[in-house]
Amino acid sequence: MYYASVLLLTLFLPLGSIYADQALGNALPLMLLVGKWFAFWAGGVRLLLAGLRQQVQPRFTAEALFGISGDDALPFVRELGMANVALGVIGIAAVFVPAFVLPAAIASGLYYLQAGIGHIRHGGRNRARALAMISDLFVGLVLLAYVGWAAWSYL
Repeated sequence: MYYASVLLLTLFLPLGSIYADQALGNALPLMLLVGKWFAFWAGGVRLLLAGLRQQVQPRFTAEALFGISGDDALPFVRELGMANVALGVIGIAAVFVPAFVLPAAIASGLYYLQAGIGHIRHGGRNRARALAMISDLFVGLVLLAYVGWAAWSYL
């Protein structure tokens, strides 16, 4: 279930939403749609769901993603979950409030890029951590590319 949800929320649903938006005649520039849908699906829905799971089942993140057994890390994982929920709510709101897209993309893009780099530095990856690393780097780069495009557009 973890693998399917990561692939859906970081690749297939954002790309499908961009395609559907364009197919329905939305004339917005492609990069605006990229920012909107990646902020919503990856920065919003994925982080909200991950945050809720980290608060309810912190052991999964501690053991499956970080390889930490025991109860010492669980309070930190729950705190991470709280931050993920906060970011996720902003990302979800971005699909309804266009002014939220850029802040959601900045915050979640930086978060994902740093998380991906953290996975690289950790080493000793299992499959779940490898997928997290690849998807985090991908989403971070996509969202920050949108941020760069948006910043350039405002000049």
